[in-house]
Amino acid sequence: MMKKICIVVGARPNFVKVAPLIRAIQKSGGGSYELVYAGREDDPTLEPSLFDDLQMPRPDVYLGVVSQSLNEITAQVMAAFDSYLDGHPADVVIVVDDLASTMAAAITAKKRGVRLAHLVAGTRSFDMSMPKEVNRLVIDALSDYLFTAGIKTTSVATREQQSETSQTYMVGNILMDTLRYNLPRLRRPAVNVSEGQYLVFTLNRRALLADEDGLRLMLQTLITETGDMPIVAPLRDRALGTVVRLLSEMQVPASKLKIESSLPYLEFGWLTAHASGIVTDSGNVAEEATFNGVPCITLNDYTEHQETVTVGTNVLVGGDPEKLRAALADMVAGRWKKHALPDRWDGRTAERIVSTLLIEN
Repeated sequence: MMKKICIVVGARPNFVKVAPLIRAIQKSGGGSYELVYAGREDDPTLEPSLFDDLQMPRPDVYLGVVSQSLNEITAQVMAAFDSYLDGHPADVVIVVDDLASTMAAAITAKKRGVRLAHLVAGTRSFDMSMPKEVNRLVIDALSDYLFTAGIKTTSVATREQQSETSQTYMVGNILMDTLRYNLPRLRRPAVNVSEGQYLVFTLNRRALLADEDGLRLMLQTLITETGDMPIVAPLRDRALGTVVRLLSEMQVPASKLKIESSLPYLEFGWLTAHASGIVTDSGNVAEEATFNGVPCITLNDYTEHQETVTVGTNVLVGGDPEKLRAALADMVAGRWKKHALPDRWDGRTAERIVSTLLIEN
């Protein structure tokens, strides 16, 4: 009997991770799927080219939830997803990452007795002041299938399992499936830089943006310690407005830090793959840097994907300007630690997930 799989995504980055899943389900012949997006069809964060770039279909259903309040998002997604399941029964629900909408869909599925799969399971910051950490704990505790990306996350998920029926599977990093698939399709953006002769800077975390004094010092360090090396900064939403304002106050020339309002997926992928180095607060960007062998500085004290530090190209500097200064000096000088690809970053993660779902009862 063909299994009915419901894939729930809550934000733009989730689509990058589920695109390989959809291809794997389509190739399997043993399952059907529906793709559900928690937001609206006209969500401005979903650029028109996204689905063409990822070569994936648009969502089958939009729940239409829009709110800045995490508790409101949770309540609204639970209600909307419950109504959806009334008319679209599923054998398994797959939820992605650690958003409020992810947790809401997970709770709703389990209350209806539907088997639940979590991608990516076992990631932890061990900081309970972070709402996403609470979401991760709840989702993993409820899940029947915990699909993990690496050894550390597998250990966490196995240790914390709440049910005898739940199982942990180290399937690898599904982001690498998408990267490998799209490598030949990456497009050079219309940014005036030479390959390997620029840095990329991305910023998104609310805590970093809220601390404008710290952010100003970080930007000053980034600018002064990189000499003549141009910096390209693809930024969105609040990060774009905040950084542009601070740079104007600091009178930084546009030739030094090139602000891009946003870039399509394939163009951003080209930009990060051909950079001399990357400075970011994004775990996904750090993972992509490790895959591409590009030196990466992460503006956090921790990473949920430890293999990017222990095996890959990633270095953590937190909010320490001295650590940032030293890491930038090494990056600009071409000095960086030895690195390799972590285990199971082979582009077959989606195949392993779908095989497990179709074989299991």
